[in-house]
Amino acid sequence: MTVTLEVRDGVGTIQLDRPPMNALDVAIQDRLRELAEEATRREDVRAVILYGGEKVFAAGADIKEMQAMDHTAMILRSKGLQDAFTAVARIPKPVVAAVTGYALGGGCELALCADFRIAADNAKLGQPEILLGLIPGAGGTQRLARLIGPSRAKDLIFTGRMVKAEEALTLGLVDRVVPAAEVYEQAYTWAAKLAKGPALALRAAKESIDAGLETDLDTGLTIERNWFSGLFATEDRERGMRSFVEEGPGKASFL
Repeated sequence: MTVTLEVRDGVGTIQLDRPPMNALDVAIQDRLRELAEEATRREDVRAVILYGGEKVFAAGADIKEMQAMDHTAMILRSKGLQDAFTAVARIPKPVVAAVTGYALGGGCELALCADFRIAADNAKLGQPEILLGLIPGAGGTQRLARLIGPSRAKDLIFTGRMVKAEEALTLGLVDRVVPAAEVYEQAYTWAAKLAKGPALALRAAKESIDAGLETDLDTGLTIERNWFSGLFATEDRERGMRSFVEEGPGKASFL
């Protein structure tokens, strides 16, 4: 399979495997959607890693496949493309992208779907679609601008330039830069820690932040209030508060 989901100790790794560059063709896009939906459903998956392997995250779309598409074909396909990435972005669990090598075009857009991005010190990221006479079509114009701000997003999208890991860190495009050999290990450490946390509270936090960013402050506060009060009906809340009172902070077990 060109995309797989493997689960270990609550951490599900969605890994691309289409050498040499993990080009994101239609089959990979559809498989990503399927596995994102599976990770959403499975109770044994409590956190997710997006990974392309040791050498490359994903160098973009399959240009030869796209070149053969005309206007009508892309009208029919473009929603499926966006739906695949949206399914990843909407996994209601913590998601970290472990970025090695190139994360360009659709690869960068896939990383943008994560909650946190750990990049190798040799990583290069960018949205080069403008160099093909196109714009990002899998969420790049929207998620990138929301993440790093419109001016910085326009710089990257208008020029199509690649940025190295350190500049990506300065821009806020990635959250941590580590030696290439440590990328997956550090992503796993991050995911494994959160996999032991209160699943419903983590879901509530993620959905409150993501949904709140798409609306006005008052509506966002309503979303937060509804989730906050709803968590008082959960066993995890009872367990967390009881542990705090009896043992002190940070000692509760939620599994």
